[in-house]
Amino acid sequence: MTVLGIVVCVSIFTAGITIAIGGYGPSRGEGQALAQALEAISRQPDESERIRSTLFVGMAMVESTAIYALVIALIILFANPLLELVK
Repeated sequence: MTVLGIVVCVSIFTAGITIAIGGYGPSRGEGQALAQALEAISRQPDESERIRSTLFVGMAMVESTAIYALVIALIILFANPLLELVK
């Protein structure tokens, strides 16, 4: 296998690991946030609008981490600067 082939294989593996780790954390956090919000709404139904709006803002912030992981994985796959070094 050539050096270019090794770099491509490692890049694909790294992109997969980036998505796996970058997707697991936010999904776990969003699930926990949703469970806590539902518990809070069941305890205080009068504050459901406020809890829901805060939940949506928090989930958007958590989801941005997964989007950053996706962007990094796409950069590794399609705009990898190491490919130019080994050609």
